[in-house]
Amino acid sequence: MTPIKTVIIVAVSQNGIIGRDGDMPWKLSTDLRRFKALSMGKPLVMGRKTFESVGSKPLPGRPHIIVSRSEVFDMPGVESAASLEDALDRAKSMARTSGVAEVCIVGGGEIYRQALEHADMLHVTHVETVVDGDTSFPQIDPAVFELIEETSVPAGEKDNFPTRYAIYRRRSA
Repeated sequence: MTPIKTVIIVAVSQNGIIGRDGDMPWKLSTDLRRFKALSMGKPLVMGRKTFESVGSKPLPGRPHIIVSRSEVFDMPGVESAASLEDALDRAKSMARTSGVAEVCIVGGGEIYRQALEHADMLHVTHVETVVDGDTSFPQIDPAVFELIEETSVPAGEKDNFPTRYAIYRRRSA
């Protein structure tokens, strides 16, 4: 049986910011299209605050596991888990059942911090700006993750900033 990969998808500013006041501090239509393409059909793992920031309803075409110590979510397409480890176990089980090879960790800050040790790949949109914010992404350790692909993306008509899309793979032990 092929192992299911754990993939982090994140957009992060030059100063490490990923969020401000429960939302993203930019508008990046181009990146949202990439996010949809990368995550479609795959189980998504996210924290409760991130789920609330996307409107407290599941994104279409992707089962959701929401990590929350207190809240249980009773809606179609959404499960809750008390820990990241429990969420990842459930997500991988869903992935096997539906025949997909990856589960996606999609935020927020605390979930990303916990998930880095489990991640096989990082899909990082480096937003080419410095912004104020209250949620950050941890530094990517080049001793742990190697950059395997990088593409500069000019700002589209509905984007605030240009970006650099990068894929990092966990180095072999």
